[in-house]
Amino acid sequence: MPCQPTPQTARKQQTKAAIPPAKLEQNTAQIPNFDDLPDTAWIRQSGLVRDPKHPTRPTPLPFSPATFWRLIASHKFPQPTKLSAGVTAWRVGEVRAWLNEQAHSA
Repeated sequence: MPCQPTPQTARKQQTKAAIPPAKLEQNTAQIPNFDDLPDTAWIRQSGLVRDPKHPTRPTPLPFSPATFWRLIASHKFPQPTKLSAGVTAWRVGEVRAWLNEQAHSA
């Protein structure tokens, strides 16, 4: 006997089918590559370390978000700037300088 969808499931399926393809493409815009950004650009945590929501997205730092914040707390990584109440970011130039410093000290 086939399962009948619940009203909630049927509503979700209708909503998914109602989204036009152009709207879906808009939400999947390309995030700029770290190497292509100018030194004056701002970058957020999701652009620096691997994001569990996007594990295939390339990132310049090879460690987890927890390790990233430990380095910041111990002042071994450049301090972030609060751009607004919910937005924390770093200057790309400062991150590149830190990466170069790490490469030369190793």
